[in-house]
Amino acid sequence: MPLLNPFSFLLFFILSTCGVLNLSNATSRAPNRMLALVQDQPLVLKYHKGTLLKGNITLHLLWYGTFTSTQRSILIDFVESLGSTSSSPTPSSVSSWWRTTESYRGGPCTLVVGRQTLDGNYSLGKSLNTDKLLALASKANYEAHVVHVIMTSADVAVEDFCMNQCGTHGWGKRKDGERVAYAWVGNPITQCPGQCAWPFHQPIYGPQTPPLVAPNVDVGVDGMVINLATVLAGLVTNPFEDGYYQGPPSAPLEAVSACTGIFGKGAYPGYPGNVLVDKTTGASYNAVGVRGRKFLLPAMWDPLSSSCKPMV
Repeated sequence: MPLLNPFSFLLFFILSTCGVLNLSNATSRAPNRMLALVQDQPLVLKYHKGTLLKGNITLHLLWYGTFTSTQRSILIDFVESLGSTSSSPTPSSVSSWWRTTESYRGGPCTLVVGRQTLDGNYSLGKSLNTDKLLALASKANYEAHVVHVIMTSADVAVEDFCMNQCGTHGWGKRKDGERVAYAWVGNPITQCPGQCAWPFHQPIYGPQTPPLVAPNVDVGVDGMVINLATVLAGLVTNPFEDGYYQGPPSAPLEAVSACTGIFGKGAYPGYPGNVLVDKTTGASYNAVGVRGRKFLLPAMWDPLSSSCKPMV
């Protein structure tokens, strides 16, 4: 996308990917990618001395609504790629992207896929609010070092989906007092692809240049990958609103949401940056995961350099 304003001292419009806002007991949400007026300022995510998620973390996946086996396989491959045990990940591997989280206090965090549950009958209906998301995450018996990840299909409406968020992470307390961490992302393909599937879909606002070709030929699910990457990075580095973030705790910028709109070097507002292009399909990507699956991942803030670190 063309440069909207070449002068760094001026205010500019930036295309948002996924940031965070406060929910329920302590919940963060990823805003949609509508254009927002922001001011250029130094980027420093301060550590607020809280607990981070480190060590081995199991992700229990709940598929809420209708997903094809291909759609599930794309998202499962992405999550498995985060926890790849390759001893020497290549610079463009998904696992090397995730290893940036090791630079945050406490060392590495390894994610593995746990149980998968299919809820194709919409047990809580097709309209979910924060309380219902927490209820879905709290159904299972409590387990330590577990995060419940809820993925909703394109026909499920979620509170503030498309208006203020593309995904969310948060936590709540069970009746026994134990804290339950969870994450949620929704398929935006029918509700708001221009807000939550950019840069694979033209944005509602801003320059209407051609979108990038989705690497897995599914604009909605490839958009979900970006949102899931954003939410999971924020979850492990700021799980209880007292980890790493910039700004007020009620609306913090986290590990990836602080780098909104950046996918490759040379990115500027409305332009995702220089990324790799598959010569055969024309699809854009910047990371390769298990089974050779390709993904486009957002930049992550690197505490070692205090800067956003794109994959390519």
